[in-house]
Amino acid sequence: MDIDDHAEELASALGVDKAEVKADLQNLLQYSVPIEEAKQSVRRKHGGDTGSSPSAPSTKEVGSITTEDGNVTVTARVLTVGTRSIQYQGDEQVIREGELADATGTISYTSWEDFGFEPGDSVTVGNAGVREWDGKPELNLGSSTTVAMANETVETPYDDDIGGEAALADLEPGDRGRTVEVRVVEVESKTINGRNGETDILSGVLGDASGRLPFTDWEPREGLSEGVSVRIEGVYVREFRGVPSVNLSEFTTVTPLSEPVSVRDSAPQLSVREAVTSGGMFDVEVVGNLLEVRDGSGLIERCPECGRVVQNGQCRTHGDVDGEDDMRVKAILDDGSGTVTVVLDRDLTEEVYGGTMAEAREQAREAMDKEVVADRIRDRLVGREYRVRGNLSVDDYGANLDADEFAESADDPAARARDVLDAVDDDPEEVSA
Repeated sequence: MDIDDHAEELASALGVDKAEVKADLQNLLQYSVPIEEAKQSVRRKHGGDTGSSPSAPSTKEVGSITTEDGNVTVTARVLTVGTRSIQYQGDEQVIREGELADATGTISYTSWEDFGFEPGDSVTVGNAGVREWDGKPELNLGSSTTVAMANETVETPYDDDIGGEAALADLEPGDRGRTVEVRVVEVESKTINGRNGETDILSGVLGDASGRLPFTDWEPREGLSEGVSVRIEGVYVREFRGVPSVNLSEFTTVTPLSEPVSVRDSAPQLSVREAVTSGGMFDVEVVGNLLEVRDGSGLIERCPECGRVVQNGQCRTHGDVDGEDDMRVKAILDDGSGTVTVVLDRDLTEEVYGGTMAEAREQAREAMDKEVVADRIRDRLVGREYRVRGNLSVDDYGANLDADEFAESADDPAARARDVLDAVDDDPEEVSA
């Protein structure tokens, strides 16, 4: 049964307009609310009898729950609880979210009501809907769900995760209710177009001994200034440009720490293959030979509205525009394990070009050809080995490493060759794969 059929069935039973019912259902389904839960919500809105669940929930262990399940009852330990608000049916809706666990595994949940449980509690959750989130099952706790304290403590192998304390390197997109102790490495104020119009936020970089990650504070806090060390409780993690991003909601708490948090200065150095296989990393270093400077390098123009590269005065989004001058390099780096596209911004491009953007424009005017700038960059870079540090994103179009540091490598080729031979001796299948 598709949404039209559900809407028609509901509209007929409630005696209301089908279009209005369909709009209500679509609004709920966009947040992955299970269809039966959505229908009950619409019935309540229009004063109809919600009736009973279409089928009795099955009692399951966490590890056996699949996206094919409808409604389930599960007894589990609460690992994390996060709180934030979302836009729901035109209003602000506060939700609680996090992870539950038993001896068989963990599962994330979203609770549309405050059932009062906290990290460490053992609870029996009855009639929870199951939805798919990022390819995995997730519990959806709504008005038809019951939550009761379990008679005994649920034993799990995940008890060390209760409360959600984590190092930055261990955070993954989809994590909720996490706690980190970090130093603010970079921070800036921004104004963006948010769901309620222009919104002021803070964004920047957090660091600890395990690494660094970007963050966004949606309720700008004065205490998040550069250099301070803080304990941040109740963050959630999204994916931003292929890497985890720490998000602070209005319910997140920030507490100053008396002792400074140590921040790892160096980025983890990986092979290109290891880095790309990770699916994206915020701060990583690779070393390889620069094989090619791609077309679209050197002098370019960008759209003043969105920053995209302009081709022949045309922006893909904004049409005819007066492009703004910029410089960049897009180059292919190969270390023998794989390739990655390295992207240099204007500052790094001026360094490898050996002059300013104004000087590059003058060279192009004299030659009556912008390509001379890219050719000069090719002559300086291709065939040499470089060490590149930056942020790696991986998508359907390939892997891109936006460079923060770009320098010719001082590595000893003989030592690196010995490392490769050692790897072959240790794990020949991995190297040959």
